[in-house]
Order: sequence, then structure tokens, then C-alpha cells
Amino acid sequence: MSLFDKLKGIFTGGSASKRLDVSSRFKFERHAFTGTMSKFRVAREIKTGKLFGIKFLDQEKLEVFRARFKGLNKPEEGEIAMQMEHPYIVKTYEYGLTTSGEEYILMEYIDGPGLNTLISERSQKLDGHQLEFIRQMAEAIQALHDAGFIHRDICPRNFIVNRDMKWLKLIDFGLTVPNTPPFRLPGNRTGTPQYMAPEIVRRRDTDHTVDIFAFGVSAYRLLTFEHPWGSTETSGLAALAHDSKAHQPIEIHRPDIDPVLANAIHKCLKAKPENRMQSAKLFLHAIRDVESAFVPSRT
Repeated sequence: MSLFDKLKGIFTGGSASKRLDVSSRFKFERHAFTGTMSKFRVAREIKTGKLFGIKFLDQEKLEVFRARFKGLNKPEEGEIAMQMEHPYIVKTYEYGLTTSGEEYILMEYIDGPGLNTLISERSQKLDGHQLEFIRQMAEAIQALHDAGFIHRDICPRNFIVNRDMKWLKLIDFGLTVPNTPPFRLPGNRTGTPQYMAPEIVRRRDTDHTVDIFAFGVSAYRLLTFEHPWGSTETSGLAALAHDSKAHQPIEIHRPDIDPVLANAIHKCLKAKPENRMQSAKLFLHAIRDVESAFVPSRT
């Protein structure tokens, strides 16, 4: 069965039942943002004047990725995204094929920077918001896990912060897989190396705690602007250190961090999955009484 036939079989009703004529429905507002397997455009709906985000998937790269799951009936990215209903997860409205044959995903447009940009810039805009953002990230991850999926690419790049710095949202389900045995087998070596759990790198069985590990790295970076292993390497080599040497205690960079928060983050970074924080829900419970990410000095 061809990809088009597969999609045609999925889209039997509603807004996804016809191909999208992009130019007749939308006007592009800004330049394209190119990702690993897609191109993103901000588009204004001509009829309503409302802004949306449209993700156009790179067919060639997508087919290579899909080949990893041949015979497993993996849900498409749009299908997964449509199941996500949470205030800290980007809202997806529809997905399907355009009149030119491109696969697309239509989602809400979030006017604000990526969390990775704020971290790389060491932005003072983050001051006072770190703890709340960490809680929101954890809530989003827990919601995704409760829906039965593993994100597989939790990192600051995949959280968008609104311009008022009040909230953030988890995006991009391009590498997301069901949390079921066939998709937890060794071999699916995908993700962002600096945030990759050791079991992915070593090609071992995986589970949802790969997201907890990546969340721990993300929280560490949000609080310190540094990487737990001190590496600036962005290739797969970076991940080889994640079980071969100890990460730097977060207190080295921020001696004023609340110790309860520090301990919770350290537990997320455990090399062995069984020793790791077992869920985002447990993480949130562990820091429930933390009032500020940083504790003022008493001296």
C-alpha cells in the first residue's frame, strides 16, 4: 500500500477528508523555519484572519524514519498530535495531504521564543520563571505518558515559551512512539544526542524514562545554562558520556539552588533506568513544597 493510499484510508471524514489547498486558505506571514524532518511556516487563515503554524513534512527523510518501524503500524505524527489535549502541549487541529502532495500538520501558533534560544542566550527573561517552567514541562510530559506515548526528543528546542513568559508548550511529535513493547526494543537510536538516555545510545530496551532523563538534562540547563556533562559536543559522541562518567552536580553552577529541587533533578539523570525518577508525576510530587528554584543566602 502506498503512503497516499494509507493516508486516504485514514482520512475518511471531517476536515482531513480532502486535500488542503494551502494558497487558497492561507497566506504565509514569515520566512520558513527548517527542522530535522520538516519545514515550519506561520500562516494567516484568509477567511478568519487567525494565525496558525503549518508543519510540512520532508517526505524523503520521513520515509527513512518510517522504515525503522516497518510492520509495526506506527501512528503518524499528526495522528499522535491530535490526541494531545493539555494546556502545556501545542494544540493540533488537523493533518493530511496538500493539493501538491505534501504531508502537513496544522497547529496553533505560539508567539514566542524556543526555550533553547533563551538558554543559549542566557536570557535574563528567565529569571523568576525557571521553577514554574520546570513544573509545566513535567506536566506536559506526564500528560503525554498518560496518553500512552514516549516523546523521544524532550529538549529545550521542543518547548516554546509565550512572549509574556507566563507559560510554555511542548511541541514536535515527529519521533514520538507508542509506549508498547514493539517500540521499546533496542535499535531505535533517535533523539537529540545531548539529551539522550544511555539505554538509547547503547541500543538497549527503552521505556518512558528516556523522556525523564532528557527532561532532567533540560531542567539542569534551564537553571544553569550549562550541560550536566560539561560537553559542547552536539554529535552522537556527546551521549557516550552519559553512563561512562558522572555528571557535574548542579550545585557547582548554582550553589543557591533549592536542595530538594537539586536532588529531584539529579535523580532524573541516573544512568540506570531503574534508579531514575520513574515519572514526571513523581518528580512533581518530590518538589511540591519548593517555593523558589533558588534559596537566598543567609550570610
